[in-house]
Amino acid sequence: MDFKESDEHRALRDAVGAIAAEFGGDYFARKAEAREPTSELWQALGEHGYIGINIPEAYGGGGAGLSELAIVCEESAARGCPLLLLLVSSAISGEVISTYGTAAQRDEWLPRLADGSGKVVFAITEPDAGSNTHRLSTTATRDGDSYVLRGQKYYISGVDEADAVLVVARTGTDEASGHGRLSLFLVGTGAPGLVKQPLPVSVTLPERQFTLHFDDVRVPADALVGTEGDGFAQVFHGLNPERVTGAAVCVGIGRHVLDKAVEYANARTVWDRPIGAHQGVSHPLARAKIEVELAALMTAKAARLHDQGEPAGEAANMAKYAAAEAALSAVDAAIQCHGGNGLSVDFGLVPYWGLARLLRIAPVNREMILNYVAQHSLGLPKSY
Repeated sequence: MDFKESDEHRALRDAVGAIAAEFGGDYFARKAEAREPTSELWQALGEHGYIGINIPEAYGGGGAGLSELAIVCEESAARGCPLLLLLVSSAISGEVISTYGTAAQRDEWLPRLADGSGKVVFAITEPDAGSNTHRLSTTATRDGDSYVLRGQKYYISGVDEADAVLVVARTGTDEASGHGRLSLFLVGTGAPGLVKQPLPVSVTLPERQFTLHFDDVRVPADALVGTEGDGFAQVFHGLNPERVTGAAVCVGIGRHVLDKAVEYANARTVWDRPIGAHQGVSHPLARAKIEVELAALMTAKAARLHDQGEPAGEAANMAKYAAAEAALSAVDAAIQCHGGNGLSVDFGLVPYWGLARLLRIAPVNREMILNYVAQHSLGLPKSY
């Protein structure tokens, strides 16, 4: 097994890092405090072909894979600018539309996803369904040459920045299991009957959260992605990339805050020596470094398995679990290293804690990952 990174991947890291570094942590912190989108960075990365690096070349994308998109996620975060919508617009929506979309849907959406001029966010979560996809209650009912959507979605990121929402809805019930038959629809964010209600959260992020109400939202039949009733398989095709890119963002966050902590620990002098000379400061940072590096290895493995068409669910879940834990530990160690300055707006660490804490919950919380590993990796009885 060769752990040496290719020249192409190193060049990609350098190029993405150079663009993101022009904006940096101060830019991200300002945007996070104001709850404003990081549109300038998104546009810059899009113009250079990195937002749509995983989109097929035929549609203006880079024709690369999840491994390359994960590098974009990691390196932008490592320069202090984590981009949450890469997880949903580039990873989920890009992968699903590329794989299952009609020719017309691919022609309409993929070029815009490729150059970053358009965003398609993802709506699956509901207030009463939790992690149980089978309990989704939002419905899409066929009515002539249209579908009518009714229901509610919850904690949907970036709707205010998006042109469309990829919506998961029930289009029937499987008689044998009693579970809902799911389908996916592309719904414009300006569709009549779609009510977007901001959902206030305490986490300081550029991306805003929304509750969506579908009040008899009528969409044409050609808004259906793929085949009616096949949405469950389509959703899970997109969720592994979301988990891998989420892990990559966490790895990048860990790298960024450790860089800031090391700089501070070398510069801050107390009792005639840098505070980094004390094991009470250095050991937590060293431990965090180890955890981030281990998470990076699992993230790379999961991305490579996906790109090779191999089963990637176990590795994607493990990567997301390990990276979120590592990022949180790294941010906590960095804040502690800074002492009171760790909570200062001027040092800009707290927004990374909020995002890392969010990514410990979503996409897919750590408890459901442990359930998955217990059942599928260890062969223990299903617990839920």
